[in-house]
Amino acid sequence: MVTVVFQAFGGLGMFLYGMKIMSEGLQKFAGNRLRHILNMVSDNRFVGCGVGTLVTSIIQSSSATSVMLVGFVDAGLINLTQAVGVIIGANIGTTMTAQLIAFKITAYALPMIAIGVFIKFFTGHTKWIYLGDVLLGFGLVFFGLSTMSDGLAPLKNEPFFISFLTGFHANTIIGITLCVLTGAALTMILQSSSATVGITMAMAFQGMINFETSVALIMGENIGTTITAQLASIGSNINARRTANAHTLFNTIGVVIIIIFFPFFIEIVQYLTAALMNFGPADQIVNGERPNISRYIANSHTLFNIVNAMIFLFALPYLVKMTIWLTPFSEKNEGFDEFRKIKFIDSKYVETPAVALGQARAEIIRMGEAVETMYDDVIRAIKSRKIKDLSKWRRREDMLDNLQREITKFLVKIMQLPITSEESTEISALTRMANNFERAGDEVEHIARLIERLIEQNLFFSEEGMNDYETISTEVRNFLTLVNIGIRNEDRDVMERAQELEILIDHMKEEMKDRHMMRLKSGVCKVDPGLVMVDLFSTFEKLGDLCFNVAQAVAGRKV
Repeated sequence: MVTVVFQAFGGLGMFLYGMKIMSEGLQKFAGNRLRHILNMVSDNRFVGCGVGTLVTSIIQSSSATSVMLVGFVDAGLINLTQAVGVIIGANIGTTMTAQLIAFKITAYALPMIAIGVFIKFFTGHTKWIYLGDVLLGFGLVFFGLSTMSDGLAPLKNEPFFISFLTGFHANTIIGITLCVLTGAALTMILQSSSATVGITMAMAFQGMINFETSVALIMGENIGTTITAQLASIGSNINARRTANAHTLFNTIGVVIIIIFFPFFIEIVQYLTAALMNFGPADQIVNGERPNISRYIANSHTLFNIVNAMIFLFALPYLVKMTIWLTPFSEKNEGFDEFRKIKFIDSKYVETPAVALGQARAEIIRMGEAVETMYDDVIRAIKSRKIKDLSKWRRREDMLDNLQREITKFLVKIMQLPITSEESTEISALTRMANNFERAGDEVEHIARLIERLIEQNLFFSEEGMNDYETISTEVRNFLTLVNIGIRNEDRDVMERAQELEILIDHMKEEMKDRHMMRLKSGVCKVDPGLVMVDLFSTFEKLGDLCFNVAQAVAGRKV
């Protein structure tokens, strides 16, 4: 019995570890492309479903996709409706694991492990190392599954185990419900629906449970897998929690529907697999094993999620409304504060760089918006000439300092993990953006203090001086808008317009200083306001330089 336990749990351990390194290897091998694919999700629910299917098929983990989605929604990169569409597709994509397991490729497990280890440890190139992880993980998944199946084999002759399993027969509503609850609980414990599917297939292959029971367990596993997104949403914003709840609702309601039509669903799976795919009966026994049942189980898993997706793609607005109703917004619970230190970044996503970098970018976008608002408040104050209008910048400047510090700490944590070269480059770019926005806030603060000096000392610019002030301040504002849009859209072609504005603002500064000197000589301008004006022109020019630095980071230059 000890040998059986060690072999079964050892196989399960290899399976789980294989899934982990295979999923992580696939994510790293794909690089930032997965994040960009998810970021390009449109409001078309069918496109979102297709994207979710594609991404999850690539990374072999619906849990990883759901965690990324919760993080993206938390960061404001996609909205709730878009996320729910992707989640529907992710449920289809995750069935690819079961389909792969159903293929009898166990004989290739050890060669894949050998090739994976060789590539990982002896090639040296980063991309090849990630490919090695994929092959190594893939081999461990199938070798672990084979080991677990062999370990479970002796149990089918144990009287105690046989009597225990007799309680798990999906021949009544109570039996089906018990199997569903068992599958859900096991998946919540293991945090991997793929692992639970593997266990179910191994038990069915050894003849411990029949096909109907296997399908009921699979239904429960679809509910249990939603726990990962629920855990990821803890402490996140309202839409992130709604995304996790929509995932749970979608799978739970789908399971309830299938339970109601369970016998009919079983007949459809059997017909599709036997008649159309030319497989023998699901419960056919050959040498004490059931060689066909894995294919039937995999097909039931896929068919369930396809049927569920078809229902909810058309009923998506109602699913979203139900989710919003079940997760009402409370400003008190959200702890809403426009000036709180951080809004999007969350340390629990550090080990998922695709999400973490998206969150950092969202905070930097927030920094850029704060600089724009701060700048507008300060620039307008020269006309209102009210000190209280200048007081607004202080809280935003504190916010910029705090955000820069928190973003930098967050990015350093990501940088300390194994990351791709693309992710390392993006971290450098994001750090540069944050630093330059913080410095931009300092320059806006300097403008505010200069205007405050004008107001307190009752100093005025000449009409020509005010025209110059408005002209150069408008171009700087255009530059801020340009780089902020560039960050949001990740526009690497931003440099052409940025260079034009940089040259324009530099020329403006020199020309305006020359005109100002001419006005001083002619007596049109007075000395005291003139000194403030020269300082303002220099500060506007510095702001232009900082915007240019941000544009370079957005374009991937000089990082």
